Amino acid sequence: MSKKPFNKIENGINLEEFINVEEKRYDGRAPDEMRSVKFTRDFTINAKASVLVEMGNTKVICAVSVDESVPPWMRRDNVPGGWLTCEYGMLPSATSDRFRRETGRVGGRTMEIQRLIGRALRAVVDLQKLGKRQVTIDCDVIQADGGTRTASITGGYVALRLAVDRLMKEGLLKEDPIKEAIAAISVGIYKETPLLDLCYFEDSKAEVDMNVVMTSSGRLVEVQGTAEEEPFTKEQMTQMMDLAEKGINQLFAAQKA
Repeated sequence: MSKKPFNKIENGINLEEFINVEEKRYDGRAPDEMRSVKFTRDFTINAKASVLVEMGNTKVICAVSVDESVPPWMRRDNVPGGWLTCEYGMLPSATSDRFRRETGRVGGRTMEIQRLIGRALRAVVDLQKLGKRQVTIDCDVIQADGGTRTASITGGYVALRLAVDRLMKEGLLKEDPIKEAIAAISVGIYKETPLLDLCYFEDSKAEVDMNVVMTSSGRLVEVQGTAEEEPFTKEQMTQMMDLAEKGINQLFAAQKA
């Protein structure tokens, strides 16, 4: 998928001239520094649990709904346990150029992202312990500045943790189905420099961009990495993975807090 063109002028500053990753990035961060992270619990009142996750200027509402029945395909095939699924969407005003609202059938990018979020969260859930119910996590991007899928996974886990705690308190779950925590972060290479937690400007110009999903036990769920022009080396891959692990460990600490 080709990257969208980036507006080089922001608030009168030519970002192409301003950025120098060897010292500081254009937003003032060091190459191995994450954006600020914030979780706001119970951001909406009707969901079983909801969280507003903010990573820099990227903001995503993650809300959990619980249906006391399983999908038709599970009933038809008599599949034991429950199910966890995700939906992802972006508000039209989330981007600088209006994002066309998806109605009816969702686009390929959206489908790819929501499948990624679902796979990631199912990896840390014992579906048998969910019982005959479906948990749906809706991730709605209200402001996008890079890393929306990784923020959705990280915030989605926090919302899921809150929802499961409430289901157990209500006596609807006898055992905790969550096996461990999960979080995700983006990394990449821009001007031959490995960077942690790419904003949209960096992602749109990066020679390599990668998303890493990891559990709190240090195991990998998914690694999505792509070179835009020049292929990257094993050494660069290791550098990016080390940055990702550093960032994800910081996210685990923020999730617990």
